[in-house]
Amino acid sequence: MEYSKESLDRQKKIADLQEAGVICYANNFRAKQDIAEVRNSCHPESSGSLKGKSTNNDSVSSTEWQWLRSAETLMEIGAEKKVRTAGRIMSSRGMWKLTFGKLRDHSGDIQICFMKDNVSFFTGREEVQSLVVGGEEKSAYKIAEKFCQVGDYIGVEGELFMTKHGELTIFVSSFQILSKAVRPLPEKFHGVQDQETIYRQRYLDLVMNEESYERFLFRSKYIRYTREFYLQQGFVEIETPILGNAASGAAAKPFITHHNDFNEDFYLRIAPETSLKKATVGRFERVFEIGRNFRNEGSDPSHMQEFSVVEHYAAWWNFEDNIRFTEGLFDYLFDKLELERKRQIKDKEGNMKTVDFTTPWQRIDYVAGVKEKSGIDISKYWPEDAKTLRADIQQAGYTWDGIEHQATATMIDYLYKKVLRPSIVGPAFVYNYPKTMQPLARQSDTDENIVEQFQVVLNGWEILKAYSELVDPKKQQENFDAQSGALAAGDEEATSGDNDFVLAMEYGMPPQSGWGMGFDRVISLLMGQENLRDVVLFPLMKDEKSEAGMGKSKETKVAVAVINKTACTEKWQELNTIGHLSAAFWARSWKELFEQDTVTTHDGHDIHLNIQHAIMVKETSDSTSLQELLQHAKHHNFEVSEFTREMLETTDDAVVAEKTKAKKHSDIEYLGVLVFGNKKEVEKATEGFSLYQ
Repeated sequence: MEYSKESLDRQKKIADLQEAGVICYANNFRAKQDIAEVRNSCHPESSGSLKGKSTNNDSVSSTEWQWLRSAETLMEIGAEKKVRTAGRIMSSRGMWKLTFGKLRDHSGDIQICFMKDNVSFFTGREEVQSLVVGGEEKSAYKIAEKFCQVGDYIGVEGELFMTKHGELTIFVSSFQILSKAVRPLPEKFHGVQDQETIYRQRYLDLVMNEESYERFLFRSKYIRYTREFYLQQGFVEIETPILGNAASGAAAKPFITHHNDFNEDFYLRIAPETSLKKATVGRFERVFEIGRNFRNEGSDPSHMQEFSVVEHYAAWWNFEDNIRFTEGLFDYLFDKLELERKRQIKDKEGNMKTVDFTTPWQRIDYVAGVKEKSGIDISKYWPEDAKTLRADIQQAGYTWDGIEHQATATMIDYLYKKVLRPSIVGPAFVYNYPKTMQPLARQSDTDENIVEQFQVVLNGWEILKAYSELVDPKKQQENFDAQSGALAAGDEEATSGDNDFVLAMEYGMPPQSGWGMGFDRVISLLMGQENLRDVVLFPLMKDEKSEAGMGKSKETKVAVAVINKTACTEKWQELNTIGHLSAAFWARSWKELFEQDTVTTHDGHDIHLNIQHAIMVKETSDSTSLQELLQHAKHHNFEVSEFTREMLETTDDAVVAEKTKAKKHSDIEYLGVLVFGNKKEVEKATEGFSLYQ
């Protein structure tokens, strides 16, 4: 690792201290008081009720500190050891015979003061007034002034006093170095602002940015109060496996890993659903789990491949009972977290709207809503009707990437997300789903084409899902069989079968209703964050070495850019296209380049907006071949970059989006396309194009 000049100086000081017999990395600091408790103790009548409560308020009323001894008295006769705390040094400044600093722990900040000739130093072995460090005798005060640096953890004992500026301060009588920092903290005024640094080094973000620290305290409380509510409702918390033989429980592409001992592939769970429901067969009537799910799909500010959820199943309930449960849970959370019921929440396009969480909430019919918006009655399509539904959707003027390979259920979901969901402010219970949408749900007794399911939507965002459960093993197996056909046809989001689950159901599964909520999304919405990674403590990031080398992996990959010689009428346009494709690919491989990653044509096709890797450049004079290459690339999950006429004509993303929106995908003029993926597959996909001349 590389070190700055300051880091090297810090390492020298650590070595000198250790050579002098100082323990620079202590194994404990017992009887430590929280800084919030220390601040509260300035009042003689304090009961310590604020222990552990965060406070950074430096002001204390005069009636609270009249009993404190004056600074002049402490400077004359010294401080007693009345308080004992520890934390990280956040600032330090010397003033003649005094050195002031700011100490921070989990509960807040407090000022500390060292005075020359009036402080002792605990080495970790003994308390001393001076020490030979680096060949020179250093007083305890000089060690505090020169060897206790910003970022270090120290423990202090002393007495509280009030400065002439009204700041509560610890007059330090004794101190100990607890952990020396080798690297300096970011500059205080600017804090940590680089977004990638915030995600990769969240610990720095938490130290420097109070808002971030409070946000994660909020998350912790949100999950704790959720658990409290469940326990109050008679639920039992259980744990279910992360690895499984089947990728069932939801419609999503799974992660696959190999078990070396079993010599068999396993799936990281998409959802804990089947395991939780199997527990209800074994007498657990109300079960819930708080844990992680994994879905091997695209990531963006509103989606992550690894995310936190709570999921439950309650015997004897149906989805109506879970509607009441949902309203009760949110009433409880808002009360415990002391949140205002009306909150400002942005939709997917960044438009802010007021969402009123006062219960009861709005109810919206899924089938009727989609029909009203699109004219398509989605309740009339079955798994075998995919071709007909696809034609009807396109006839109505809608399409999207991958529609040609999707099964009926997936297409219905995409249609709903395009025509109905964006218009919902909520909170709203969206219910009355077509049966083909959810193979694990129970169909309605009054309409066999409908399942008893609902989702809660906040200003276009889905935050939780619930439904009455299917407990008929015969129908369950039939639904799994239908989904297997969709998988075979290329729909990677279709649910796979699970024989163990059906077996458990055949022994008798009680009637029940299930419910699941992702923590990351709802917390980000409540906290006003636009990226889920802002509420995830340590979000998954690409390895920095992988980013620098872009493909030093076991799998050989290649990038190929294909230039449209017909559309690029001048040489500068060809070179400009190559440059933009290369830059866009590299940028998109590790973080978003724009707030808006894609633009959409009039008929629903998404086009990526405009990265260190060797790129092969080819050419074509056939615009249609580029469209075919794009379709092939997206089907095979290649990384794709695109450059269109609109992107050449302006650098304003808003103008590009507006012009693209007015066109159908077939009318888009591509100047070039870049694809990146497995070397053999990419070479095969681009073998029909000649090398760029």
